[in-house]
Amino acid sequence: MCVNSGDRWLPDVTMAKPLQGMEPSMYRTTRVRPLAPGPERDRLAAELRARYESGASIRTLAKETGRSYGNVHQLLLDAHVTFRASGGAQRIVS
Repeated sequence: MCVNSGDRWLPDVTMAKPLQGMEPSMYRTTRVRPLAPGPERDRLAAELRARYESGASIRTLAKETGRSYGNVHQLLLDAHVTFRASGGAQRIVS
């Protein structure tokens, strides 16, 4: 299904149907917002880096900014972040 956006028709991603077995939160419900290289991207990458280094998770940053996990991860890569290990607290094996 498409929606009329002024003078052109665009796919209506809010009407997307999930693949079998997928939770509704696992498929896109918002339009992609590309972020071209330049000062705005650099500013956002620096802001995300500061928040990530303060302890925020990539998923939290993605949700708060309305961007995908992959987009936030790429911005953090571009900002030269040293990523934390995934999986929460490490267990001590005795």
